[in-house]
Amino acid sequence: MKYIYLLLPLVYLTTSCGKFLEEYATDQKYVETTADLKSLMIGEAYINNVTFSIYNQATMGTLTSETGITAPWLHVMDDDSEPFLVNNVATDQSTPFYMLSGFHNWSQEPARNILNMEWTDVFWRKLYKRIGALNAILFQAANIAEKTPEDNDLKHLRGEAYFLRAYYYFLLQNTYGSPYHKSTAASDDGIPLKISEKVEDRYFKRDKNETIYRQIVADLDQAANYFGNYNPVSKLQVGIAAVKILQSRVYLYTEEYAKALAVLDGFELMGYIVSDLNQYVQNTNFSARSSSETVFTMGPNVIPTVFMNDSVAAYGGNDRRASAFKSSDNLMESFESDDLRPTAFFMRSAKNKAWLPAKYRTWRTNNDPEQVSCLFSFRAAEVLLNRAEAMAMLGLDAQARNELQSLRQKRLKIAAAGTLPQSNAALVEYIRKERRRELCFEGHRWFDLRRYAVNTRYPLAESFTIKHPTYNYDAQSDTHTRVGYFVLQSVEKDPACWQVPIPNYAIEFNRGDLTNPVRSARTVQPL
Repeated sequence: MKYIYLLLPLVYLTTSCGKFLEEYATDQKYVETTADLKSLMIGEAYINNVTFSIYNQATMGTLTSETGITAPWLHVMDDDSEPFLVNNVATDQSTPFYMLSGFHNWSQEPARNILNMEWTDVFWRKLYKRIGALNAILFQAANIAEKTPEDNDLKHLRGEAYFLRAYYYFLLQNTYGSPYHKSTAASDDGIPLKISEKVEDRYFKRDKNETIYRQIVADLDQAANYFGNYNPVSKLQVGIAAVKILQSRVYLYTEEYAKALAVLDGFELMGYIVSDLNQYVQNTNFSARSSSETVFTMGPNVIPTVFMNDSVAAYGGNDRRASAFKSSDNLMESFESDDLRPTAFFMRSAKNKAWLPAKYRTWRTNNDPEQVSCLFSFRAAEVLLNRAEAMAMLGLDAQARNELQSLRQKRLKIAAAGTLPQSNAALVEYIRKERRRELCFEGHRWFDLRRYAVNTRYPLAESFTIKHPTYNYDAQSDTHTRVGYFVLQSVEKDPACWQVPIPNYAIEFNRGDLTNPVRSARTVQPL
């Protein structure tokens, strides 16, 4: 067993989660005050930001580093992305397409590059490391609170810690666990759960979905209790607004729609305002930390490293060349003609005019200090969509349409309420499509498709599929030709491919107690 320890007064606490994590080096220190815990929270609990270069197509060089790019593959598994291939790039380069195509095509072992060489997925390790730190922080915060029970800074810090632990388990569960099915959650496999600060001399296995979600809800309730009405000035810190958004999201996933509405009661009084795209200035970032929509953000924005422009460092031989991904035709065709979001949310590549996501950060605004994360962010538009979905699911169709209109009036040139569906089923479907358009490339779509598939009232059709095109390269003409598709069947038909395999290092540490469902082999389906 290999552990990481934080030396606390009279007791050693581990920030690992048992035997399924590797060793993480860190300095030992005494933690005796709220200020000490704040420093520890910043260094060990939050997702770190990173800077990177996008001057050639090989942007995945830090993919396997714990301090590098975080989970870029989450953007390429759903139906919002497809390959962007121009000219030829040597296969030994760490390009987005060469490194992430295993995830994009739902391979049996997705963490393999185009040369079939395995690489290390560190997302699992990165989040469990932080959960371990949070377990230790919460333990010591409770000890300090016994001496200073009225310390508001300590209360807020405990709120942050409970929120982050809930958020990390939510992300892990929806990445590596099975989708939450209301009728079978008590028996469906999730992920390992550890909330104790103690070192446990045992191997870990998957806990059940119901257990994981019960803990997420409990942690968010604790966070809300410690925050009260507190919201920080900085968008890099958590407050009650972020807690409410995540609570409502969790309740949508577990189909507790009345609770989703209840936790958002009064949200509009907190001062967050959805920006009006009728006032948008072209070629500027749609959102930023200072935006009235932004509630909370942490960590990097990796969009420019995955959805590459086809002209970077032209004088270095990287002109008219791409080995990456672009926004899918299917997504772009879903926007109405008077929708303002294609202009604000996307930009065209320099040479081939492919649609590339560009909400927050692009190849033009690389390493912008005002950036927000493409995965670890919360903004006010989700509140309107969460409310609309919950209302529609409760049969409150008129209220759901009003909520949709609050968003549509800020996103369309002409948002006529009369064009919204009148039947409940059609309204729910429209809300799902609107959610896709509004929240694309923010880490929602893959998770949403999983939950739609097992929804009790309106499940996705068993015939639902995702098709990702595949290409052959012809050296003589220097062109890529579409030759077929990789196809992902529905959750009912291909359940294992709807959850990312737990990395091999975690499997090996647990001596077989932690297992993955077997994924079906992928074959190219002809045109």
